[in-house]
Formats: sequence, C-alpha cells, structure tokens
Amino acid sequence: MTGERDLSALASQTLDIYERNAARFHRERGRDLFERVWLDRFAAHLPTGGRILDVGCGTGVPIADHLTALGFSVTGVDGAPAMIGMARKRRPGGDWRVCDMRKLALGAQFDGVLAWNSFLHLTREEQRQVVPRLLRHLRPGGPLMLTVGPDEGQVTGQVGKDKVFHASLSPGDYRQLLEDGGAEVVAFVPEDPACRGHTVLLARLN
Repeated sequence: MTGERDLSALASQTLDIYERNAARFHRERGRDLFERVWLDRFAAHLPTGGRILDVGCGTGVPIADHLTALGFSVTGVDGAPAMIGMARKRRPGGDWRVCDMRKLALGAQFDGVLAWNSFLHLTREEQRQVVPRLLRHLRPGGPLMLTVGPDEGQVTGQVGKDKVFHASLSPGDYRQLLEDGGAEVVAFVPEDPACRGHTVLLARLN
C-alpha cells in the first residue's frame, strides 16, 4: 500500500519521470485517437482557425498533431524538456515551449485550453492553484477541457517502468473552482466507456 508520504514524494518526481521516459513514452503513445469524440466536442466551441493552448502536450502525438490537421493553431507546453525537444524535432515550425503548468504565465489568451492526461499529475492543492491560471489564458466563450478523476482521491499510474502520481478533486470542487473563475461546466463524464475509461471535464468561460 502506498502511504501519503510516499505519494507526496512521488508527486514531486513527475517531471523527472517523464523526462527520462520521453523516448519510450513517444514510442508507446497510442495513435488511434480514442480521444477523438472529446476533441470534437472541444473543437465545436472554437472559431475556425482558432488558437489552442495544449498544456502537457508531450511530443505533440497524437493530440496536437490532430488539432493542427484540423486547421487550428496549437501552442504546446510541457514541463519535460525532452518532450519539447522531440516535438520541435518532429515539427520545427510548431510553437513548442518548455513550461511547468504550475508557473504558467504566457501573457496571452487562447480560444481554447486543453490539458489531457497532464493536469491530473498535480496534487490537489496544486490543481486548485492551476485552474485559475488556465482560465486566465482563455478568451471569453472559450472551452477548457481536462482529464481528472471520477471523485476526490490519489492513485498511481504507470509511465514506462515508473509509478507516476495522479490526483483529483471532487466533481463539486471542480465545479466551484470553475464558477469562481467565471466558467461553467458543460460536461462531466466519469470513466467514460467511449474514451477508455477516462474521466473528462469540459467547461466554458463565460
């Protein structure tokens, strides 16, 4: 059993884990776009050719690539330099930036903000601090989409041979955080069977 102290230690290692597993993660990351149904729902709230901020973009495969192919302008940020290095090598014309989402301050607003399988690596307190940061990067009317947990808790996942930290607030806490930031929940689907059990939260800034 993993204790609270062990989980706290694991949470602090997330970026290091992704840094050393970048090549393996890129190689093993699925390309079949099981996320498409949610990406389509997200994109439906965007203007033609809109600007998207992909937070925790990894190497850009497959999500940033897919959104770019749909005609959107994607800025990808990730806290693991190796991930961004691979993204730049693959698509040198892209806008790829090394940035820890806990310090996100790009001085720009986007038509949509996405954090797929990245936001959930933050501790619950960090999530409370980062939601307002994400909303500050969003233009009025724009969508914010996150993968979270079905309810409040902390668990571990796997990246390569390493355990990795996951956490979630309760649906009610997310709703309140978003409302406090001037946004509303459009959809919340826990463990969506059409998306390989991912819990997805889609919100919209008023």
